[in-house]
Amino acid sequence: MNDRIRTDVAHNARVWNHWLGGKDNYPVDRAVGDHITGLFPSIGEVARADRAFLGRVVTYLTERAGVRQFLDIGTGLPTAENTHEVAQRIAPDARIVYVDNDPIVLAHARALLTGSRDGVTEYLDADAHDPRGILDAVWRTLDADRPVAVIMLGILNFVLDTDEARSIVRTLMDSVPSGSYLVLTHPTLELGGEGNDEAMAFWNENATPPITARTGAEFTSFLAGLEILEPGVVSCSRWRPDPAAGEPPLVAQYGAVARKP
Repeated sequence: MNDRIRTDVAHNARVWNHWLGGKDNYPVDRAVGDHITGLFPSIGEVARADRAFLGRVVTYLTERAGVRQFLDIGTGLPTAENTHEVAQRIAPDARIVYVDNDPIVLAHARALLTGSRDGVTEYLDADAHDPRGILDAVWRTLDADRPVAVIMLGILNFVLDTDEARSIVRTLMDSVPSGSYLVLTHPTLELGGEGNDEAMAFWNENATPPITARTGAEFTSFLAGLEILEPGVVSCSRWRPDPAAGEPPLVAQYGAVARKP
């Protein structure tokens, strides 16, 4: 087994996989995940809403905005309706680069994240804390002159210093051309998420990597200098939901999409 894989400590990607009903996790992940569910029962709804948000956003950006390049940072373990599957179903020539630094994610990604014949699907073993390292590698696959959708779902919450998190976003967005997009989600103690405080404290004592919540104002600060698409900064479940399904329940996870002018 890869010596970077710890089976005695819960890890975010595997716990998230458990909440989504997946099987790529260990007993320690299920134990921590179930305890957190007991403290914050809606965490499973948050995980599912975050995943559904990804599908709606990638569909919009591919279908309506004409985006053909996606940089998905902190992708987590592959499940159904991954970024490349959604994008390449609409545009078979779409190019997707996934970024993560979890070795078990890497192993699964290499086996499962296979793209269309006309497009490209690549995986980069890199850390979100090192945006310049990501950028040095990503232009081997993506075209630096064409718009890119930079996707960071539930990843900046693992960058504990807010100034550093802003710097990561700024470095990434400064490097992509006009017409590119930033897609973010982030947990919060707002939006009915007050009970998440105790759950996050438990996580930080029993799992890795450590996590932090942020306010709507802090979340919005990551979008500085960009044009925020309607409906703005909202609970991710309420970003352009299917109107036929009625108003979805609020989840304690901010979501937004913004365009670089």
